[in-house]
Amino acid sequence: MLQKADPLRAFTTLVMAVVLAVLIGWILVVGKSVLMPIFIAIISVYVLLTATAALARVPLIGLLPEWALRGVVLAIFVLVLLLLASVLVGTAEQVMARLPVYQKNLTDMLESISARFEIEEIPNLSTLIETLWGRINLQRIAAVGIGSVGSLAGVIFMAVIYSTFLMAERGGFARKIAAVLPQERASQAHMMVRDINRNIGEYLTVKTLVNVILGVMSFTVLKLFGVDFALFWAVLIGLLNYIPYVGSLLGVVFPVLLTLAQFGSIQTTVVVAILLTGAQMWVGNSLEPRMIGRRINMSPFVVLVSLALWSSLWGIPGAILAIPLTSMFAIILANFEGTRPIALLLAEDVQAVLQNGEEK
Repeated sequence: MLQKADPLRAFTTLVMAVVLAVLIGWILVVGKSVLMPIFIAIISVYVLLTATAALARVPLIGLLPEWALRGVVLAIFVLVLLLLASVLVGTAEQVMARLPVYQKNLTDMLESISARFEIEEIPNLSTLIETLWGRINLQRIAAVGIGSVGSLAGVIFMAVIYSTFLMAERGGFARKIAAVLPQERASQAHMMVRDINRNIGEYLTVKTLVNVILGVMSFTVLKLFGVDFALFWAVLIGLLNYIPYVGSLLGVVFPVLLTLAQFGSIQTTVVVAILLTGAQMWVGNSLEPRMIGRRINMSPFVVLVSLALWSSLWGIPGAILAIPLTSMFAIILANFEGTRPIALLLAEDVQAVLQNGEEK
């Protein structure tokens, strides 16, 4: 005989869920400076462990003990971060020095366009141009951006420290779970961690490889046309590609705007924009689907909502972490019968979630 649903219990559950969501959001905002490096470290460890497993399959190198392989991967990780930091700092200084030149080039281009279309006699046109660029203080904008990069560097430094300790202590997590939880719950926790490790680790590793390929293609285009700071823009394009949908757009807009400011030529800017957009479209529509597939089971709408949510909480780092963090929470929700309906709402392939639930 079917039991009637208890409206009061359902309402109480809904209220508790809303209160819990608000509380978690408040903690994420208030504890941003502490929690962000920890989450970045956790996500980084997934990439490092997957890279370690891949390195173990390489002939000769795979003969090294696991701790040595982890040390090699961690050293490469730190070296890459140091190289990126040197590129960012060096580029920031050069950009500050060249901003007045870019501003003058843009002003000259606007005046040239007005003269070509014989609209130079419009009253106060030059004054309008001067007023417009006078209000857009590029040096101040750049200073704010450099300050943000500095604070982000501090977060990344702490994330590297946390990643080092997490890599070193990873072997003890299974024993701790077994000691704390009953056998049945411990087994469920191990399966949940296994799913997170597989899905998030593979996604981030393949996504990183895809972004490196996109960065190399973008660097080639920018270098061929002599665009300033081609290496910086290539790195930025690769990083922005971690952000779904919006990152691809920003990865084209920023270097295209600099091309316009550097050369003051619409023709050159259009060609660069077409080539960069072509690279983004090939990677996004052809390469990435083949390499990543359906490792992250989230609907496009949920991706957009998670992007907006994490961006509002943690800014650009939140946007980069939006997909892996939301996917991690979705896997956790799917492992408990009471919260599985929420995981179903987040998923693109509902049948996959139901099948995993039946197996557990």
